Amino acid sequence: MFLSREENCSREPVPPLRRLPIVLFLFAAVCILIGTGVALWRYFGVSGLTNYSNKAVLFLDSDLQLPPELAGNTGRIRVVHFWNPDCNTCNKETDAHLNYLITMFRGAKMDFYSVRKPGTQGELPAFLQGKLKPLSGIEGMDRIPASPAIAIWAADGKLAYAGPYNEGLVCSSANSFVEPILNRLLAGEHIEPFATVAVGCYCPWSSNVSLNH
Repeated sequence: MFLSREENCSREPVPPLRRLPIVLFLFAAVCILIGTGVALWRYFGVSGLTNYSNKAVLFLDSDLQLPPELAGNTGRIRVVHFWNPDCNTCNKETDAHLNYLITMFRGAKMDFYSVRKPGTQGELPAFLQGKLKPLSGIEGMDRIPASPAIAIWAADGKLAYAGPYNEGLVCSSANSFVEPILNRLLAGEHIEPFATVAVGCYCPWSSNVSLNH
């Protein structure tokens, strides 16, 4: 269908002044979205993680030994959390993951302990208070390369795992090394410690360890 010359001419373009409010509205909406994204990025700590990300750490099978009063065949799995108060950026995700683990395995024959890096001061976050028994140290912990880290002893008292919680910038059950090991131990399986290379958010534990980018 063809329009007449009069109809065609009647469709004049929208004046710039009438388009201005629409442009301003779209610009404001984009600014709000960007601002919200940045705020959430900072709130959840992902921005700070970039300072520690992409660090490759080799966790060797360790000679860690529990204190005599906790060692041996107790019939209970023992989980030890190694943490550094000065590594707050990396601790955020791991602390949330640890809290999830404690909740997930509540009721299981499993005990949780914590070891703070020697020479540091600080407390675990409020939501972890009272859920882990603090230990002054563990024999062999000077060979731990980085934290946050975890060590797991089977019910028979043998070390089953020592290393990172997960691999990757964000710590979650999706990329965790821990849940599968705990589930296998609860099922009665035997697990030998193994060396692990992980890339993620870590801070040096001992003074003679350097982290590679």
